[in-house]
Amino acid sequence: MSLYPSLEDMVVDKMAQAQATASHQQHQPAIAAHAAPPASVTVHQGPGITVTQSIYPSLSDFMGLELTDEVVRQHMAVVQPPRPQSGPVAVPSSQVVAPVTGSREVGVMRSQIKQGVREVTVCKDAKGKVGMATKSISKGVFVGFVYRGSPAAMAGLRFGDQILQVNGEVIAGYSTDKVNKIIKKAAPERITLAVRDRPFERTITMQKGSAGNIGFAFKNGEIKQIVKDSSAARNGILIDHNLVEVNGQNCVGLKDKEIHELFNAAPRTCTVTIMPVFVYQHMAKSLGDLRKYMDHSVPEV
Repeated sequence: MSLYPSLEDMVVDKMAQAQATASHQQHQPAIAAHAAPPASVTVHQGPGITVTQSIYPSLSDFMGLELTDEVVRQHMAVVQPPRPQSGPVAVPSSQVVAPVTGSREVGVMRSQIKQGVREVTVCKDAKGKVGMATKSISKGVFVGFVYRGSPAAMAGLRFGDQILQVNGEVIAGYSTDKVNKIIKKAAPERITLAVRDRPFERTITMQKGSAGNIGFAFKNGEIKQIVKDSSAARNGILIDHNLVEVNGQNCVGLKDKEIHELFNAAPRTCTVTIMPVFVYQHMAKSLGDLRKYMDHSVPEV
């Protein structure tokens, strides 16, 4: 089963698959194992009459994107024609196919929300601070603030991360005050946290329009309107959600003008991380003036 960063990637891949199947049925030579997929095919319409057709005939009509065959071919995985199978059928593993986005798109990698639990080790600074604030929600404890340049920031903790353990102690159901006391009493040299990546958040990868627009409007970071037939609409962006990251860079605490600057600086492919408004407000409502000290560094990949 294939997975796609965006709907546009899926459409382009399906078109290429259809073309490969058609070529195979017309007894075209098989595609070499390491050859790039064809950008066009020659169709014989009669004696002495041939017409060259692109295998991506309707990309601009469907998506409003200016994509050349060369751009798509650079990111396109080799498409093999279907082969008959015999015997038991193995269940294929998921693979990411990204003919439009590209398999190494940095924004997608920075925004990735990994499944599972990871261990994070932090220390305290000269003032005895870790540099983060926690928030208790639904019997869980979450990172609600990361101070820029702090040990927490350098350890890679992000807004919305769930903390499961502190130095081996399970903290499910603990209040914010109780968690703060545990961290305060911990040795400054080493504090070990068990962390689950941002369970209330989800990422959406989309393509900017030919004019560079993102396809939705927001106010105070909250998505208010979605442009019909935009890439944002096609890929499932929702109102009543707050922007949390743009291409993996935290935008909590930034003014709308500053968030727009992040979008303007982003490439054609853009990945946003969003969170339901009611969760965001509960997590961020007590930040106050702390917002301006929030870590907005760009994650390493």
